[in-house]
Parts: sequence; C-alpha cells; structure tokens
Amino acid sequence: MAVEDSKLRCRPHYNSVPENEEVESIYKELISTLPKEERTPSTMRKYQGFWYSEQRLPGVLAMQEIFKPRSTDLIVASFVKSGTTWLRALTFTIVHRNKYTFSSNPLLKLNSHDCVPNIEYFYSKGDEQYLETLPSPRVLGTHLSYTALPESMKTSNCPIVYICREPKDVIVSYWHMVKKFDWFKKSFPLNQAFELFCEGRIPYGPVWEHVLEYYMKSLNDSEKILFLKYEEIMKDPIASVIRISNFIGCPFSEEEIKNGLVEEIVEFCSFNKLKNLDVNKNGIGNVQNDFLFRKATVGDWQNYMTTEMADKLDEITNEKLHGSGFSF
Repeated sequence: MAVEDSKLRCRPHYNSVPENEEVESIYKELISTLPKEERTPSTMRKYQGFWYSEQRLPGVLAMQEIFKPRSTDLIVASFVKSGTTWLRALTFTIVHRNKYTFSSNPLLKLNSHDCVPNIEYFYSKGDEQYLETLPSPRVLGTHLSYTALPESMKTSNCPIVYICREPKDVIVSYWHMVKKFDWFKKSFPLNQAFELFCEGRIPYGPVWEHVLEYYMKSLNDSEKILFLKYEEIMKDPIASVIRISNFIGCPFSEEEIKNGLVEEIVEFCSFNKLKNLDVNKNGIGNVQNDFLFRKATVGDWQNYMTTEMADKLDEITNEKLHGSGFSF
C-alpha cells in the first residue's frame, strides 16, 4: 500500500508546535496557578506531580477531558529519550505486518513518531480530529505518566506497552537532543541539565515516579501493561519482539517464526536501518528527525558524566526506588 494511502501524515517538528490559542485559552487560568520552572529550555509547569512545558500542558488537560479510546487501540508509552522511537517502530511493524510488506512499510518514508502519533501533541495543536481519521487498529503514543492518562484509557481494554531506560543514559540523551533544537539558542551545559534532571524538572519528569507508576501497575494488572527495559530489548530483541506480539494480541505463527519473520522485523527496525533512511537523516520539508537518532547504546553516559555526577544520580535513584522491588 502506498504511503499516501495509509492515512498517516508527517507532523511539524514536534518540539516546536505552534500553540493553539483556543486550547490554550480554555486552561490559561488553571495553568497560571501551577508551580513554574524557567531554567529549562522552555517554561514548565508542575501538574499532578509532573512537569510539562507550558506549550504542551493545555493539550494534556484537553486529552484528559476529551480523549475516548477505541477498543482496538494500542498505546505505546515511555518517558522521553527512553527508546521511544525504536519501540514505536517495532510495535507499528508487528501490528501491521500483514498490511504492509517491508518494501511498502510507511516507516521507509515517515518517522515512527508519525506512524505512531503522540496523542497529547495533537491535542496541544487543537488537531485531535486527525487521530479520528486513523483506521483501526490505531497504534498511539504518549509520554504521560500513568497518573496523567485519561480515565477513559485506564478503564479501557487497550493494552499499554511501556519502556524505561537507565536514568544516566536518559539525561545524556535528552541533553544532546535539546542542543539540536533550532529554536533553543541559550547555553545549556550538561551540568545544568543534570541538576534539573536530578530535581525532576525536565519534561514529563521526575523519571523515577514516571517509571514506578507503570511498573507497579504492571505488577497489579499484567494484562493491561507490558513493562519493558530498554537494556533488555537491546540484549535480546528477538525474544522482546515475540513478547510484545503476544501481549498485544498479534502473536507470530509457527510458520512466521520458522521463516525468520521476527529476525526480519528486528533488522528492519534496527537503529542503523532507521537512522540511515532519508526521512530520518534529512526529514520532510521543515521537519527534522535526525535529533531522534544518535547512538542507541547502553552506558554512553560514561563518556560524559564525572564519577561524582554518576554517584549522585545513582544515590537518588536508589533512594527513589527503595522498597519498590524495581531496579534499572
């Protein structure tokens, strides 16, 4: 099927979304009363225990009020810079493997964030009707904490696939991404980004609470949430793809496994394959996707952090996770 017929479209640069005045005005009074942070690349507000950019928060509030999932929806959730691009590509390809051949897969012409649209992003634009034009089954993405998800989503039968990543790699990846934004001209040294991260003051933070909410929910309702670690997928992507397919109700047949389809999906969605596609090197029009692809390695934080920084973050992580039974 041609990409033009897939009902998927390329978004504007998702970190430079023009504010929708109508959506913004509805929630302006409430947002103005929330705790504020201005040391970050964009002004943020704290809502329900988590930090959001002022630009994105109206969409979060609108999504909580309005969003109605379909029974066939599948949600891919993650904290920022935690393997989101990769997981969305894998999940989209698994779900639509009978609809698209590898040569016609939209991922060849669109970024995985276009194939798996971020729900709150479209609400912040006032363009949520676009989501209604997508055919079922929809694979939709979100960076929201479990607390912030619409009640309609929590009480639905829609499965949620969640991915987390070692916090030290998360902050380094986030810092590199922010530095690539054309609109962000201020100096943003790593030590400043690190301190804000330790305080939980980056978009959708704090990371520890974000991860723990999904982790604890997955323990109590394993049919609702599949909890994944980026490092474990990296270690055994084939087993992880099979696990995802079983969880979302799209299991591979014995014939598919025997014929090597799982390995083909892993290769098709691999970092090197996606990074070298023209759409992810150069984007489409004014949409740049190269900031979504850097190294995709485990432990890259060692090339940037001092021992003191790493020890401090490990100490915070241990304190935050103490008693939960979870560790990165």
